[in-house]
Amino acid sequence: MKKRIVIALGHNALGITLPQQQEAIVNTAKAIVKFIEQDFSVVVTHSNGPQVSMIHSAMSEFAKNHSEYTATPMSVCSAMSQSYIGYDLQNAIRAELINRGIYKTVTTVLTQIAVDPYDEAFYNPQKVIGRVLTKEEAEVEEKKGNHVKEVDGGYRRVVATPKPMEIIELDSIKALLDADQVVIACGGGGIPVLAQGNMLKGASAVIEKDTAAGFLADQIDAEMFVILTGVEKVCRNYRTDEERQLDYISVEEAKKLLADGEFEEQTMAPKIQAAVDYIGDSAIRKALITKLNPDSVMGEKAGTMIGK
Repeated sequence: MKKRIVIALGHNALGITLPQQQEAIVNTAKAIVKFIEQDFSVVVTHSNGPQVSMIHSAMSEFAKNHSEYTATPMSVCSAMSQSYIGYDLQNAIRAELINRGIYKTVTTVLTQIAVDPYDEAFYNPQKVIGRVLTKEEAEVEEKKGNHVKEVDGGYRRVVATPKPMEIIELDSIKALLDADQVVIACGGGGIPVLAQGNMLKGASAVIEKDTAAGFLADQIDAEMFVILTGVEKVCRNYRTDEERQLDYISVEEAKKLLADGEFEEQTMAPKIQAAVDYIGDSAIRKALITKLNPDSVMGEKAGTMIGK
């Protein structure tokens, strides 16, 4: 069996607007195909922050201006973002594979992830989403049971960030990997859902993309978890005169650095935590955090490796 690898793409791999995305993924596809050329069985996950916010804002504005339509739930917006990002990604990867004489199917799986309705995150939502609202609009959202937060210029919705419990389409993802396909899954952290009898209902939440990517890597028993981001290596004392790049971190060192608050909460800390959770007690699993650069992503000294 081929070694499995999960590659998590950050915002820089996709751009923000549709034209930026179509341009950025050409370079992104080249980096992904580097791993495929090394005979890895590849699963790609990706961020969706700007895209899902754009969709949510557009659908909210549409409903606001057309009384016969209702607002679109966050879970549906997440599904839309998975589809259109996956559409661009799978075509770019397919084209790059053919350019290199590799003939392999690339498939996007619309992925739902079950979360615990009693997760503490639901009692203290923190994730800011959507456009800036007026006071009147914020009051309407609160009457619906949604949470809002005052920001510069108005208010914005905040949602919970629960932990993933189960990837609903996991068997499909494994089957596609066994068929030697390239798989795009768990985009944007997956669509968070709650089990209600035999039905799955979208939750008003967002699963952190790095957390979901690490969870996916664990569930498919990937040998490596790669996080492609905007920096070459993880650094201590980031953006200070004492900044120092790290080539290797043990899991225990990573845990201590996290506890000491060494990494920024909204950027590097979730990546390190996802890597630590994925590796666990394994002596085999490794995580690589590095810059999206097709020319060096497979280099011997590329990025920061985390392991036992």
